[in-house]
Amino acid sequence: MLKHVSFLTRDIGATVAFYERLGATTEKNLTTTEGHRRAVLRLGNGLLQFFQVSGETPAPHPHWAEHIALHVTGLRALLQTLRDSGVTVTRDLQPSPSGRDMAFVQDPDGRQVELLEA
Repeated sequence: MLKHVSFLTRDIGATVAFYERLGATTEKNLTTTEGHRRAVLRLGNGLLQFFQVSGETPAPHPHWAEHIALHVTGLRALLQTLRDSGVTVTRDLQPSPSGRDMAFVQDPDGRQVELLEA
């Protein structure tokens, strides 16, 4: 069973705020003994972990094939709220292969996030 997935981030505060808008709850937001910022976010049964490490820069791939996928409710309204707040929409609202509404946005580091209507 998968425990968590971990990524680098430039700005832990912006990243936490972004994923909280998508329904995440913050389980940990602290400074490690090495002096790095660390946040653990719960999304349903899964965990995303982010580290802000001085001198390290995240380099997510811009192609949609490398992404985080999330089920959300009220995707149409959420997508407009995200767009209004300046979030980059990389694939606008469209039917997924299963027929549900889906869209892709970028998190604060440029990581692709698929939003799929629950």
